[in-house]
Amino acid sequence: MSSWQGERDASKFGADCAQGGGFGRGAVGLSPNSSEDCLYLNVWRPATAKANAKLPVMVWIYGGAFLFGSGSNPTSSGVQFAKDGVILVTFNYRLGRLGFFAFPALSREHPEELKGNYAYTDQLEALKWVQRNIAAFGGDPKNVTIFGESAGGASVHALVSSPLSPGLFQKAIIESGGGRDGALTGCPMSKDSPGELSAETIGRNFARKHGIDGDGSEALAKLRALPPAELLGEGQTAPLNSDTYSGPIVDGRIVVETSQNVYKAGRQMNIPLMVGANSADAGGFVAGATKDEVFSLYGARKAEAIATYDPNGTIELRALITLAARDRVHLEPVRMTARAFVAKGSPVYVYRFSYVLSSMRQRSPEGAAHASEIPYVFNTLGTGGGGGVGPAPAVTDGDRKVAQTIHAYWVNFARTGNPNGPELTNWPRYDVQRDVIFDFRGDGTQAAVPDPWKARLDLAEHLSNTTPVR
Repeated sequence: MSSWQGERDASKFGADCAQGGGFGRGAVGLSPNSSEDCLYLNVWRPATAKANAKLPVMVWIYGGAFLFGSGSNPTSSGVQFAKDGVILVTFNYRLGRLGFFAFPALSREHPEELKGNYAYTDQLEALKWVQRNIAAFGGDPKNVTIFGESAGGASVHALVSSPLSPGLFQKAIIESGGGRDGALTGCPMSKDSPGELSAETIGRNFARKHGIDGDGSEALAKLRALPPAELLGEGQTAPLNSDTYSGPIVDGRIVVETSQNVYKAGRQMNIPLMVGANSADAGGFVAGATKDEVFSLYGARKAEAIATYDPNGTIELRALITLAARDRVHLEPVRMTARAFVAKGSPVYVYRFSYVLSSMRQRSPEGAAHASEIPYVFNTLGTGGGGGVGPAPAVTDGDRKVAQTIHAYWVNFARTGNPNGPELTNWPRYDVQRDVIFDFRGDGTQAAVPDPWKARLDLAEHLSNTTPVR
């Protein structure tokens, strides 16, 4: 975008970043409100905020598998944060192959530039903008909390692990962001390994599927000539672990190594952290044609897995895979991350979100689904169903009270790095030995309790340590 003189009308949201018109094969075209001209940032501030008021700042990073999403989703509106004295910033970052893409000729071209992780480049630039400008809106650039869910949570993992991040934020919240090595944590730039394709090989595969041979400058020119709809169509060629899915890359500069390896070595930022996942969160990386095949994945701990997941021998195969996959992808990585930050000396607060909207409980008997905590965090219940799309489900006063409570914990953490406050149930710092989590319960209450799923998470940890996820 070109610069302007005087005042510019910034009272309306800009376009979303270019993204496919649907998910999965058969999806065609681009989402109607998306464009390559999309790097817009949104700021909500209290109406009475004055410049240099030094209010706490929160920066939201949306999820969507790095394929979809927007900083203008009504569910993540900053109105309630602003009413509570917090400046809320959202922004767009590039998605799909416009956000993550590698190709040999592209790597060789201008090697001094950051290559591959363009979505992360956008995120870093948004955080730099906050550092330069947020004081003019009344925000404190030395009290910035980044938070994100799903791919946004994976982004927070990457940012707290990146050597380019120090000074850009001071606290972090990870909501259902995984953390173990997997589809959203970074593949190598150029070197293939058993069961893992490099980003450049993925780029070559994509080029060949569009009739483009070779990996030199002529092939790169042909790739650049493809219209965005062809780059981003067919739901990004799902599934996420396909041979053409373009996700985060270990580029050696923004992402030097995966977050899991950073945490093992204790090289992450030493900052206050809130981290958690939902009781019926998403899953993956566990499969089997029979229950015995699934249990056999646990090797020497097979009998323990049977006793833990199927003590009566009655669990159905699909339910078993769902539980084991959920534990592996989201629930156990929360514990792994918390332990790593505690070892670093960081104050850590671990949660599990189990509350389900009153009108949705019969449809969600397993618990709180992936991303369902977002309207509670933002206190935006009733703004839309399914992330702001479709009719909003009915909301009761009880639901609203839960949202106000959860929102208050997030606000307090942004202010001080501690989620506790007046009239709130005490949320203790995470202690590795006690392994107490803070549960936002299904009945609307909150409680600090020893993790009731410890045995399951121990098995998930064993599975992650012994079985590749790709």
